[in-house]
Amino acid sequence: MEMKIDALAGTLESSDVMVRIGPASESGIQLEIDSIVKQQFGAAIEQVVRETLAQLGVTRANVVVDDKGALECVLKARVQAAALRAAQQSQLQWSPL
Repeated sequence: MEMKIDALAGTLESSDVMVRIGPASESGIQLEIDSIVKQQFGAAIEQVVRETLAQLGVTRANVVVDDKGALECVLKARVQAAALRAAQQSQLQWSPL
């Protein structure tokens, strides 16, 4: 999935996360994380973001995560929404669990 424009999803409210995704000039995922729980969960947040982007087929993107204590399911949903918006796609091909 190619990132065509800058896009975001989420809010800066408590227990939510704002994810910004845009095209990158370099290959790979450039990830910046700002979180109120980064010391405890920074590695887990990074893993969830990278795994979610990999599942979507994103191989090149600039990603900024501003976390306010979101649950993993919220983080995944925000990453998916931002990636779809950045790729200018309206639907995600869901797969059974």
